[in-house]
Amino acid sequence: MSYDRYTSPLSERYASKEMQYIFSPDKKFKTWRRLWIALAEAENELGLKNEHGEPAVTKEQIDELKANADNINYDVAKQREKEVRHDVMSHVYAYGVQCPKAAGIIHLGATSCYVGDNTDVIVMTEGLKLVRKKLINVIDELSKFADKYKSQPTLAFTHFQPAQPTTVGKRATLWLQEFVMDLEDVEYVLSTMKLLGSKGTTGTQASFMELFDGDEEKVKKLDDIIAKKMGFEKCFPVSGQTYSRKLDTRVLNVLAGVAASAHKFSNDIRLLQHLKEIEEPFEKNQIGSSAMAYKRNPMRSERIASLSRYVMSDVTNTMFTSACQWFERTLDDSANKRISVPEGFLATDGILDLVLNVVDGLVVYDKVIEKRLMSELPFMATENIMMDSVKAGGNRQELHEEIRKLSMKAGENVKKYGKDNNLLELIADDDKFPVGIEELNATMDPAKYVGRSASQVTEFLENIVNPILDANKDILGVKAEINV
Repeated sequence: MSYDRYTSPLSERYASKEMQYIFSPDKKFKTWRRLWIALAEAENELGLKNEHGEPAVTKEQIDELKANADNINYDVAKQREKEVRHDVMSHVYAYGVQCPKAAGIIHLGATSCYVGDNTDVIVMTEGLKLVRKKLINVIDELSKFADKYKSQPTLAFTHFQPAQPTTVGKRATLWLQEFVMDLEDVEYVLSTMKLLGSKGTTGTQASFMELFDGDEEKVKKLDDIIAKKMGFEKCFPVSGQTYSRKLDTRVLNVLAGVAASAHKFSNDIRLLQHLKEIEEPFEKNQIGSSAMAYKRNPMRSERIASLSRYVMSDVTNTMFTSACQWFERTLDDSANKRISVPEGFLATDGILDLVLNVVDGLVVYDKVIEKRLMSELPFMATENIMMDSVKAGGNRQELHEEIRKLSMKAGENVKKYGKDNNLLELIADDDKFPVGIEELNATMDPAKYVGRSASQVTEFLENIVNPILDANKDILGVKAEINV
């Protein structure tokens, strides 16, 4: 590591080695060479001839290209770029130095975007596949948590004010459902990914029409062959010099959606940790605060929120780039794309690793959960108490008003005087209610107030989540390692 220049925290602290490699120079330039090989093979297979009627691209040349596909002479390319100020032509030259027989046919008919844009689509596709893999593992871990705690009653909140109880597992399905929606979006975008293909300088394929003597069928087949060789079903049917930058907005929007789900999850964990009900994992020697030694700050969840805000804002870069393209191409996309797209993926990768790490080690304090719930449960039980009293002969309207008054009084005891909630005692002492304290205490079973929470968890897991996990058994079991 160099200490005298800026290095991205996304590489040094947050993103996995796997995602870093996908967006590495080595991956990019090796993909360029694969694309040049695919182009040469396609031209050979389509019978491209030179001016003498001989094959313009020979098997011998292709074999030479393949033999040097991975041993990139970076020093030669770097030196050449200093001279010509063009990265693609520098690598064409460097490849040609290693492949003297094929030097003349490398990049034949193509423009820089043939390697640049097709590579961008390829690495974004691989990045999305890694995001998908980690999303499915997050879903797997969250489903285990939801199932384990599906029947654990807990106080629910609306407006962060006590509301009708739910269960710990049911709340987890709310996080889980959003990640499932993200997975659907990832899979949709993956299903629509297309290569640019070999479209030429303005997307008209004019250079290839010249090479193939105006044979449109062969020029059309060129795109199809290249797509198949690079693992894609098809290429964009039309383009300018570049693929539509709308694709980048579509991809980054998916990443922003993952980030939004992760942010909501992390906020809930931070609030629950404040309530001392659920905590993220905290290692034996971890320091929570430099000043307050007793603290256990939710640092991982805070980091999820922090990185998520970056990804959610990063999508605007791609929108501006897409909106600001002029006609068939303009180069004000390049510098922005080099930063916004890779860093959006690296940050999302770091977010998913953190979510996976947090979910895998969540600590539930059931006694704290029960204590808080029981302190509020008398308020939740008032409707049942009122209905039971009406059945015993009481007047519904009169009882409603009396319970309202007694609830205000009990609330005042709690908030103004710091006393325990004595609503049940107040009701038992009120002659308008034909119920005693024993009967009222019998209503204080939290399970009576959580509705179908446990059943909803079971049904959601069985009908929605488990089919996803069953179809992806081969990629389950990912364990996230976080650097700091």
